[in-house]
Amino acid sequence: MNMYKYVENLRPIPKYIRKKIEQIDRRAFPEPYKYVRFYAYLTVWRKYNELIKITVAVKHYRKKLYMKQVAVHSLHCPKCFVKDMEYNYFGGMGFRVGWFAEGLQKRARNYESEFWCYADTKYYDPFATVINLDVIDRFPEYKYSAYKQFQGVDILKYLRYYEKYPQTEFLVKFGFSRYVFSKLILKKTAKDKAFRKWLISHKDDISNGWYYVSTLLMSYRTSKPLEYTQNFLSDKKTFLHDGYCSRLRKFFRGRTDKFLEYISKQHTHYRTYLDYFDACNYLGLDMTEDKNVFPHDFKRWHDIRIDEYHTAKALKDAEERKELYKTFEAVAEKYLPLQREQQDAFIVVIAKSPAELIREGDVLHHCVGRMNYDQRFIREESLIFFVRNVDAPDVPFVTVEYSVKNKRILQVHGINNSRPNVEVENFIQNKWLPYANRKLKQINKAA
Repeated sequence: MNMYKYVENLRPIPKYIRKKIEQIDRRAFPEPYKYVRFYAYLTVWRKYNELIKITVAVKHYRKKLYMKQVAVHSLHCPKCFVKDMEYNYFGGMGFRVGWFAEGLQKRARNYESEFWCYADTKYYDPFATVINLDVIDRFPEYKYSAYKQFQGVDILKYLRYYEKYPQTEFLVKFGFSRYVFSKLILKKTAKDKAFRKWLISHKDDISNGWYYVSTLLMSYRTSKPLEYTQNFLSDKKTFLHDGYCSRLRKFFRGRTDKFLEYISKQHTHYRTYLDYFDACNYLGLDMTEDKNVFPHDFKRWHDIRIDEYHTAKALKDAEERKELYKTFEAVAEKYLPLQREQQDAFIVVIAKSPAELIREGDVLHHCVGRMNYDQRFIREESLIFFVRNVDAPDVPFVTVEYSVKNKRILQVHGINNSRPNVEVENFIQNKWLPYANRKLKQINKAA
């Protein structure tokens, strides 16, 4: 099937198609719209009885509507043909279309040509509403494909999948269009009758959420709620990519799920557990025993081990802390511009000594003063900032750990490791963080 011969003799856009595009575009854009948009129409290559999709670019210029064919896709051809269109991956702009032949430009762009060019469908298939899906009715093999109920965009891809996986019809008819291109879901649907029944019984929950494929499969396998499973997998992904937790990942290799389920039941965070884990190792506890690895009351034993660690380390580090205080103060001075003391409801100040970390941790009942945060600070891996109410600048309120390398917040904790309220989180994320990143950039530039 020589597609080049087809595009060489490609007919102009039929009048009835132009009229239909104009009607649809007028409803979408009652006033002239200068930016390019795309529509598509289907036709049949009779010689091979092949379904063809032709993409049309549309643009208003001086209140007149212009349209041109820019891409041709075939149902069974892995490549496509493109003309006067360029994929623009900078800034997420999508596609650029040249209009020299239509007289809308003084000169042709470097991607414009009188010839059709062979291209990769992966990059040259713009989002385009198909205006005449009924053409598919001419192909009896797709009679039961439920293509009219398909809510996606790439209709040709859907039909290709239907040819290989007829169970796409089942997914579409029951409202699972977003999963029709998942081979895992398709194969599971084909082989497992119980899984099909489970999908139907959870139809409303699945339709009202946006769940990973892995969430569906795991929720089905474990019989746990979808939302719980989604949160679990999201937390797992974060844990597996957190650079600070390599020791935990190594220790819990082969039982990561058990560990994450444990910290979820204990209503804690894996970073808090890391503090406990490091304390236990420092104290020389046997971490092969479940009573140490998974204590029944984590918060109680966490606080006990942290206190024991703090006492043991204080005795050993008495002399070393003299130098630590000096270095700590120098680092704090360097990053002092990241403080924010403008007239907001809150201010942000940097920790200026390990003693301030200890006081902050003691008042708020968390580990910032006891678990190597001072060492991370002097190594400039992460800085500790205190968020205070503007009318109580000396009263510990919320503690923030900020990554110098990644320019992002690692942890935010209030009293007893609680999350701050929405007002405080919005202030930290939307006001202080952008401000701090700008100041850090200035510091790095001046260095």
